Amino acid sequence: MSKVFPDGTHALDDVSFSVSSGEFFTVVGPSGCGKSTLLRIASGLEDATEGHVDVNLARLGYIFQDSTLMPWRTVQKNVELLGELHRIPKLERNRLATEAIQTVGLDGFERHYPNALSGGMKMRVSIARSLTMNPAVFMFDEPFGALDEITRERLNEETLRLFKEEKFAGLFITHSIPEAVFLSTRVGVMSPRPGRIVEIFDVPFGYPRSPELRFEPEFAELAGAVSATLRASGGADVEMPPDRAHIESHI
Repeated sequence: MSKVFPDGTHALDDVSFSVSSGEFFTVVGPSGCGKSTLLRIASGLEDATEGHVDVNLARLGYIFQDSTLMPWRTVQKNVELLGELHRIPKLERNRLATEAIQTVGLDGFERHYPNALSGGMKMRVSIARSLTMNPAVFMFDEPFGALDEITRERLNEETLRLFKEEKFAGLFITHSIPEAVFLSTRVGVMSPRPGRIVEIFDVPFGYPRSPELRFEPEFAELAGAVSATLRASGGADVEMPPDRAHIESHI
């Protein structure tokens, strides 16, 4: 599919890929290349100018760049929100929310308000809210980009755990090459605007993946190949993998 905005901005050009259940596809590219536009089109929030999009919208989870929590609602009530909007009976949505809160490791914080939570905890509430709908397709729009590195890595690991348990089809947008390689079964590299997927890399590492994978030579080699493709396509403002000396110091 392709996307041209009314002001003439050509955001996406001839983008084509598929993601099935049990696959985690991450798109990495420079700012302004159309990654978030791609996700909005895939989720039905925006229309493509040309082409066709076929997505299971009936069971769709979507995580925004911000946690998008309502500050006047507790964790429990924020997680129950989608159930309310879908008119799920109160007892059932309470059960679904409680299970989702437990799944993301926030037991004991049900009565807390967002202003009492860290950035990572807020994002886990956002993930729990989507989990109540048992998504077959889970989309992530750079959800961890504003977090510190340690929190980000921890949430990467929790996302992998959820992916292994739920077996959803995952579509993830990020600037970070290490994050893309660590999470994914495949990584798609986008060019600068108009965004095109210039290459797709298969990620050979099985699940579950340990945190130490990030310091393995094979990981560095694949991250380096993704980085080289980005640079060759004209992309520069992405988070690059650490250099080889840094990696070897951790092995």
